[in-house]
Parts: sequence; structure tokens; C-alpha cells
Amino acid sequence: MSEQDKNIDPSMDDELNNIAEENVETSEPAEDVDSLEKLREDFENEKDRYLRLFAEFENYKKRTGRERIDLFKTAGQEVILSLLPVMDDFDRALKEIDKTDDDNLYKGVELISNKLQETLRAKGLEPIGTQKGDSFNADIHEAVTQIPAPTDDLKGKIIDVIEKGYTLGEKIIRFPKVIIGQ
Repeated sequence: MSEQDKNIDPSMDDELNNIAEENVETSEPAEDVDSLEKLREDFENEKDRYLRLFAEFENYKKRTGRERIDLFKTAGQEVILSLLPVMDDFDRALKEIDKTDDDNLYKGVELISNKLQETLRAKGLEPIGTQKGDSFNADIHEAVTQIPAPTDDLKGKIIDVIEKGYTLGEKIIRFPKVIIGQ
């Protein structure tokens, strides 16, 4: 030992050793704290990722459920669309038969027409209630032509309905064709 080492008080030596041990002890927990903090951060990131993935999956299930319900509602849309001209023919036939004096013929055709309409109504088909004098709405009506309005109060309104419109569920499958006054 050197002369300086001999002059150091032994209690000081113990104190220096304690300080050194404290530094060693505090340095290891600091690394543990950093490691623990990193693990917590990783855990929070994974938890957030899991929650987002779970929410995305729930949204996917809801969306596919709605699409499936819509598909069932409009599953027979093509068949119903192909039957709409038949319904139009029944309406025209009833108008023409009404001009004759044969009540039995009218009742028979009307019975068949009503049966077809009720069957399609049970499948979700509903006529769009468009009448003469209603205001024209481009979202639900299809204007075939415009003619001069017979009176001022019919300007921008429906003068005649050429073809009925129909909805299937909440979806318009055929827009009513109308003549509007200008």
C-alpha cells in the first residue's frame, strides 16, 4: 500500500465500499426498470393491436350480416323484374275489358291480376304511389317527356303516369315513368 492508502480511515474505506455497492445495485435495477418499461410498452402496443383487430372483425361480421340480409331481401329481384311487364299487361287488359259489357270476363281477369299482385307483395314488392298532380322528384321518378302544363298549378308536377314504379324491400327496382308539365 502507498502512503496515501495508509492515511485513509478504515471507516472511510467501508463507506466507499458501500457507495460502490449502492451504485452497482442501482445500476442493475435501472436496467430492470428500462426492461420492464419496454415490456409494458410492448404489451400496450399488442393490446392496442388486438383491440383494433377485434373491432375490425366485429365490423366485418356486422357488414356481412347486413349484406346477407339485403341479399335475401332482393334474392328474387330478377324474377320479379321479369314479371312486372305481365302486371302491366293485366292493368291494360282490365282497362280495355272495362270498356266492354262483359262483367264476368272482367271479374275473372281481375281475380288473376289480384292473385299475382298479392303473391308479389308477399315477396316484398310494393308499388310506388305516384299520381297525377304530385310534385316531380328526380330521385324517385323518371321523366319520359315534358309537355306544356294545361294549367299553371301543374307546372313542375306530374301530368300523367305512363308506367308504375315498384320497390322491392327499400330498393327501387323500377322507377315510375311520368310526363311532367313545364
